Amino acid sequence: MTILPFAAPLSVPAQPELTGGRKIGVLLSHGFTGSPASMTPWGEYLAQQGYAVEVPRLPGHGTTWQEMNTTTWADWYGELSRVFDKMSQDNDAVVVGGLSMGGALVLRLAADQPDRVAGVIVVNPALATKRLDVKLLPVLKHLVPSFPGIINDIKKPGMDEHGYTRTPLKAAHSMMRAWPLLVSDLARVASPLLYFRSTVDKVVDELSQPLIVSTVSSTDVTERSLENSYHVATLDNDAPMIFEESAAFIARVTGG
Repeated sequence: MTILPFAAPLSVPAQPELTGGRKIGVLLSHGFTGSPASMTPWGEYLAQQGYAVEVPRLPGHGTTWQEMNTTTWADWYGELSRVFDKMSQDNDAVVVGGLSMGGALVLRLAADQPDRVAGVIVVNPALATKRLDVKLLPVLKHLVPSFPGIINDIKKPGMDEHGYTRTPLKAAHSMMRAWPLLVSDLARVASPLLYFRSTVDKVVDELSQPLIVSTVSSTDVTERSLENSYHVATLDNDAPMIFEESAAFIARVTGG
């Protein structure tokens, strides 16, 4: 399967001379049907601050939606866990961050490995929805392979997250089936949390934020509203705020 050029992962080593002599890693995850393109500018900014940065391509992404329909939450989480384990070996501390489904994936990491995750940054994370049609996914996924895509919910003109124009239903069902277990385990998330939420988001509704913030055990929680961005805020008008505040957060929680 051909991997499209914009979907290339980002991998940058640490520059400890810029971070107080310690090697600090940052793992960033893109969202459902998206690609590393949505996270690369953020990753490049953090790399300039001296952090080791990894933006992996989740299985089934950056190729075709048909291939993605053969992958599951376990595949996506498995890849993220693999990269996290390597970063943990190579660095003194690792912070994780994610957009949309990527936010849910890094919360899963933080729940599973609370002692190894130095901090969590989420941008419009998804782990719940008010949409009633998702209840039909167990049947629909066998009748219809895909629905129209949910990409490029971006206010800033001319931006492109390079995601799929179709939503693969088997993959979507796999993601949503993982949500209840993650919700039940959110109390295991104890790492400092920085939460960015767009005030207008046409992809993820308002259910996820109060659910996450009220359930995690983190005593260090910062919530920030993005007033001038839609769902893919990492490529939108408020991206500079995300980049700068996340860098300050990483420095604070890692001592770097």
